[in-house]
Amino acid sequence: MRNKIVVSIGGKDYTMVAAEDESYVRRCAELVDRHLGEVSAGGRLSQADAAVLAAMNIADLLMKEQETSENLRRQVKENLEEANSLKLELSEAKREIFKLGTRK
Repeated sequence: MRNKIVVSIGGKDYTMVAAEDESYVRRCAELVDRHLGEVSAGGRLSQADAAVLAAMNIADLLMKEQETSENLRRQVKENLEEANSLKLELSEAKREIFKLGTRK
């Protein structure tokens, strides 16, 4: 289901149509509005230039978060591989202990 949500960004109202719920769309709009306000605080930029700079700042955050996420995925994968290797070692050690115990 599509939701129509009116949000304010840079002092202007926009009607957004989204599948996501209203609170999510509002959080996104607040993020954009905050970044737009930060880059246009000096008052020397046109709204279009400020919007481009705000978009670049948000893209920078996105790219850094994606890199962090990928690094975490890689670490989790490495940890799982190590855990599986340790399980195999443990299983082998248990078999060896069993063999040694049955020799007596």
